[in-house]
Amino acid sequence: MSLSIRNQIPGTVTDVTTGEVMATVKVRLDGGQDITAAITLEAVKELGIAEGTAVRTLVKSTEVSLATGPVEGLSIRNQLAGTVSEVATGGAMASVKVTVPGGELTAAITKDAVTDLGLTAGTSVVALIKSTEISLATV
Repeated sequence: MSLSIRNQIPGTVTDVTTGEVMATVKVRLDGGQDITAAITLEAVKELGIAEGTAVRTLVKSTEVSLATGPVEGLSIRNQLAGTVSEVATGGAMASVKVTVPGGELTAAITKDAVTDLGLTAGTSVVALIKSTEISLATV
């Protein structure tokens, strides 16, 4: 199957916490950073997700926000440190590629945000991703 989602980073499940309908799945990315996905309990069962399962974390570029440093006092727990590798701007929007340990993320943000944050190749950033916006695929 081919996907339009370009943000695909491999990792290994380190913990699964189940509820009545949803589950949180903690994944250690191949680069050593941890990320949490909130997915349905049905998906956990259908995919056979358990501790030790190899997965790919999938995130649409429109669901990746960028900050110029770690952010406190925020409900978003997934904060991946990285470095901007490329910025492509259009009339209103921009595509920002961020190299993180173990892979690369693309964030679709406004051109104004790129300017306000001073994002250029080499800028240190933190990618922020809500756990509900992360999908998992077994490999």
